[in-house]
Amino acid sequence: MFMGEYQHSIDEKGRIIIPAKFRDALGSHFVVTRGLDQCLFVYPTEEWSIMEQKLKALPLMKSDARAFTRFFFSGATECELDKQGRVNIPNTLVEHAKLAKDCVVIGVSNRVEIWSKEMWAGYSEQSEQSFNEIAEKLVDFNFNL
Repeated sequence: MFMGEYQHSIDEKGRIIIPAKFRDALGSHFVVTRGLDQCLFVYPTEEWSIMEQKLKALPLMKSDARAFTRFFFSGATECELDKQGRVNIPNTLVEHAKLAKDCVVIGVSNRVEIWSKEMWAGYSEQSEQSFNEIAEKLVDFNFNL
């Protein structure tokens, strides 16, 4: 399981350090793709396979399902860590997440997310203000704290 928040930098070649606590769970190869809310999703191979099966099960005749699947898979790339624990993020994904110098790497249960520091700050501030409202809505999904 991935959890926690870590501050890192991305260099001019698109390399960012993956926190040591995440490296073992990610494994030697993992998948990075476009995420929601202008971040990147990083999946261990096993979790990527589960996501792939879920996306394959979506109805091909629904335009939203096709669009989401295209968006998700077209941005996906298999990655590996170098000897310094860095991953090289393709330029298209750097642009999608607006990554520049300061970044935040967070653990979100079954995946890791990579955010630009500015985007994460804005998202966190907005979400923190509505945290109680969001928690109330989760009751609709049979979720209680």
